[in-house]
Amino acid sequence: MTSKPVLVTGGTGFVGSHLVRRLIAIGLDVHILVRANSELSVLGDSLDACTVHVHDSSLQGMKEIFLDVLPSHVFHLASLFVSEHNESNFRELVESNIVFSSYLAEAMLVSNTRYLINTGTSWQHYNNENYNPVNLYAATKQAFDDILKYYVEAHDIKVVTLALFDTYGPDDPRQKLFSLLRQAALHQAVLDMSPGEQLIDMVYIDDVVSAFYSAYQIVAEQTVGHSYYGVSSSKPITLKSFVAIFEQIACTQININWGKRKYRAREVMMPWDAFQTLPGWKPQISIENGIRLSL
Repeated sequence: MTSKPVLVTGGTGFVGSHLVRRLIAIGLDVHILVRANSELSVLGDSLDACTVHVHDSSLQGMKEIFLDVLPSHVFHLASLFVSEHNESNFRELVESNIVFSSYLAEAMLVSNTRYLINTGTSWQHYNNENYNPVNLYAATKQAFDDILKYYVEAHDIKVVTLALFDTYGPDDPRQKLFSLLRQAALHQAVLDMSPGEQLIDMVYIDDVVSAFYSAYQIVAEQTVGHSYYGVSSSKPITLKSFVAIFEQIACTQININWGKRKYRAREVMMPWDAFQTLPGWKPQISIENGIRLSL
């Protein structure tokens, strides 16, 4: 195993912060790339065990950080997620997911960093197609995949992209499904939801982090320049079924108005399943155990 540093973007996010903890526990020299306004408290005690680098939003600033760290591998988890874009977030969406990511790839050249573990989304594959973006967010993720083609072909960078499905776990600050259910149960609130017949693919955070570490282990040895894997539970269930399991395990009943909200435009009714499985990885935590661990 290399003793060189690794650099993590998105280390203050839900998935990224869990990954940082895992990498530190393994004994790696972990550096995280943040913005000046990033909230670091999510890292807790891990903050003392890693090195923080503040990016000034410029390409030159990115290059200087890479020359300082000289990382062997980059874990790229930073992104802006917007389910439905509008005029107020359009620019930030493009800058975060395309410009910033492209700066990262360009800066890898100056430090001779050859290995990138990138983060994609199953939403790049609407209707189970090779590429059909559910929304502009998914399109920006694909745009960076296409940009990476140049760096892979022209500069021999090796990339593993992990396409994530729905992620969940304890202390998740995001206003996503699990957090909404937990809050509704806690406050006995009414929750308006869609009819609930769509299939969802929920992957527990520890399994997601293990996938990133598996990618770290194989990226240097892969024979292709860019490999692409889905990080799936392989057991999608309907939204209604997930809620029923949650209620059973939490010993509560949630007041849900099923059908009060319409399905979103381009709602994913059946998750992408035409993906390759990451070698050496499979999910270990069932939906039932994941809910227990997250409550």
